[in-house]
Amino acid sequence: MSNNKKLSIFIISDSLGETGYNLAQAAYVQFPDIDFKLTRFPLTKTTSLLGGILNHAKRADALIIHTFVDPQLSEYVTSFCKNNKLSALDALSPMIDMIKGKTGSDPLGQAGLNHNLNETYFNRIKALEFAVTYDDGKDPSGYLKADIVLLGVSRTSKTPLSLYLANKNLLVANLPLVPKAKIPDEIWKVDRQKIIGLTNDPKILNNIRRERMLTYGLNPDTNYSNVDNIEAELEYANDLYKKLGCLVINVSNKSIEETATLITESLAK
Repeated sequence: MSNNKKLSIFIISDSLGETGYNLAQAAYVQFPDIDFKLTRFPLTKTTSLLGGILNHAKRADALIIHTFVDPQLSEYVTSFCKNNKLSALDALSPMIDMIKGKTGSDPLGQAGLNHNLNETYFNRIKALEFAVTYDDGKDPSGYLKADIVLLGVSRTSKTPLSLYLANKNLLVANLPLVPKAKIPDEIWKVDRQKIIGLTNDPKILNNIRRERMLTYGLNPDTNYSNVDNIEAELEYANDLYKKLGCLVINVSNKSIEETATLITESLAK
């Protein structure tokens, strides 16, 4: 086994190569001690162009990930890599073959279908615009139009979550919770299944807020980051969640993706 701690990965596709790129990213984070170099070769649709890329890969001793819809290009890579002892992963053909075998249907064989400007794309743009419009309690009317309403004190990931969920074509509005501030009447009219209460651990929230203040070049020790005040805010929020009867998620030590999954799973019930 080689002791080399550097690895080149070539991602080759007759489309944009995003599938292969995402797959490579998901894998290489498991090897923090290796210096990875990812190179993407999108829109590779001829064997002459593909041959040049593969010869480059041979010289670089690169690992190859390819996602060709065209079976001839996929077979070309497989044959070249076998003859030249290069490691290659066909990240698309096996799945297409399994679906074909299971259903008896033939694939379209068209590259780039994932990126067509279809209804899903425009719905995503609409959802992103909605998240921006109804972020941070700017317009209470959004709560009654939303698929999801996020509630939480400052720095509980409301805005990042809103944008992440918007990329899933969900209409999301959020409301920052401040003790003694009036809760908009619209909140009480929203279906409780659509409301998500976000909370956090006081010490973690204290660290987040202190770092936030330092980022702005301000004194980190203020009422905003004071642990007693944070505990009071969280208690206020939790009392509201009980009155609303909504799902509560503690976002401490959770990624945006993990929290979003919990939210979408709750909607599916």
